[in-house]
Amino acid sequence: MPAALFSPQSEINEALLTSSLLGHGLPSEAEHHLWQASLSYHLDDIAESHLLEAEALAPEHASVLIGLFRFYFYKARLTEALEVAERCISKAAEVNSLPSDWRLVRADHAQFGHYEKILPRFFLFSLKGYAYLQIRLGRTEEGRLAVQKLLELDPTDKIGAKVLLRVLERMGQEDE
Repeated sequence: MPAALFSPQSEINEALLTSSLLGHGLPSEAEHHLWQASLSYHLDDIAESHLLEAEALAPEHASVLIGLFRFYFYKARLTEALEVAERCISKAAEVNSLPSDWRLVRADHAQFGHYEKILPRFFLFSLKGYAYLQIRLGRTEEGRLAVQKLLELDPTDKIGAKVLLRVLERMGQEDE
C-alpha cells in the first residue's frame, strides 16, 4: 500500500501493511484498488469505491482494513472508522493468537514491550485507534478501559496511550 494513502503519516509502517506475517499476500487486484484510492484520496466517492473494491477482494487483509480505517478516520467519519477499528482488533488478535476479547489480553500473551515486533504493535495501534474513537464519540468509559488496557500491555508507553489518558483526565475542565 502506498505511503501516500492518506496523509498524515501512518503510525503503522509499510512493513506491517504488506507483511505476509499478517496471514496471506494481498491480491494484486486489491493492491491496485488501494493504489487508486490513494491517488484519488481528494475525491471521496472515488477513493471510497476503490477501498470498497479492495475490501470485496480481500475483506480481512490488514492492508485493506488499515486503508479503510485511515480513510474514514481522516475524513472524520468516526463511526465508520470505529467499526473498522473493531475489525482491526479482531484481525490483530487472530494473527497474534490472542483472546478475541481485547479485555482478556494480558501482557504475557505477546511481545508488546518490543516495539519492533510488527504483529503485537498492530494490536496495540488498533486498540489505540479504538480507544481514541470511543473518546471522540463520547463513550469515555469504554475509551478509558481501552487506554488502561494499552498501558497494562505497554507500560513504557511506546505508542503514546498516556496522551489519551491526559485527554480523559482533562475532559470537563476549563481550558487555561
